[in-house]
Amino acid sequence: MTLKEIELFYMLSENPHVSQLSKKILLSQSAISLAIKSLEAKLGEPLFDRIGKKLILNERGRDFKEKTYQSFLSLKDAQNFFKEEKISGALHVAASKTIGNFIMPQILYDFLLKYENIDINKEVKNSSQIIEMVKNGKLDIGFIESECNEEDIIKEVMGEDELVVVTSDQALPSKMYLDELYNKKWILREKGSGTREVFLNEIGALAKDLKIFMEYLDFAEIKELLKRNIEVVTCISKVAIKKELKDRDLKQIKLINIDVKRNFYCIYHKNKYKSKLFETFKQFAKKGFN
Repeated sequence: MTLKEIELFYMLSENPHVSQLSKKILLSQSAISLAIKSLEAKLGEPLFDRIGKKLILNERGRDFKEKTYQSFLSLKDAQNFFKEEKISGALHVAASKTIGNFIMPQILYDFLLKYENIDINKEVKNSSQIIEMVKNGKLDIGFIESECNEEDIIKEVMGEDELVVVTSDQALPSKMYLDELYNKKWILREKGSGTREVFLNEIGALAKDLKIFMEYLDFAEIKELLKRNIEVVTCISKVAIKKELKDRDLKQIKLINIDVKRNFYCIYHKNKYKSKLFETFKQFAKKGFN
């Protein structure tokens, strides 16, 4: 069996439509079908069930994929190493919203400038969604802003962040106790976000008296609400409102006896094959956090 036949097998296992795959990789449908039939002939049994125009992975196909995929990735990495371009391939990356909106774009831009033969599929999700995607093998690497203690996931610190309480009410003192702000309309990130989780964990028992008026998903949304309504207060990453603080559109309220800091992490599955591309990107990204 050839490396190309096996590679086409993995591609078809993810996309059962031969016609769609043909257009994507610029190879004729007949060539793809012949390669799969050749692989099946060498193995002595079919790997797909032919249902309509789809090739659906059968039980022997799933078994073959599970037993060979890591070895295939190692072979591909060795093949890429000896090419003139030292790294090539594709990565599926997801970042939590603070990282994905304010840190990751520049990292990806700089990485793709340096390495031309790379394709990166990037998503922005909240931290809990990214953890689930890594657990289920749907991501190569994730970047989150909350703790993760899953036994199947490896996490590495990428940098540090500070969460700050902000408002547009310039008349408020610059330092206050949290309970002095209970009468304000608190708007926090949605459940599952790292920002919300870290803040509520830090204030502990005080959280029960905090009246959460609304939740928000988008940073632009909360910034507009803050600017237009002086009674609104939020806790947000300092990275996300650096410009607004500098322009004095928003004011930081230092909480007395409460200091909310957190780590940014990258996470990946403990069984993830660490290709040259994976390791290069991980180290490159770490520099971008500092």
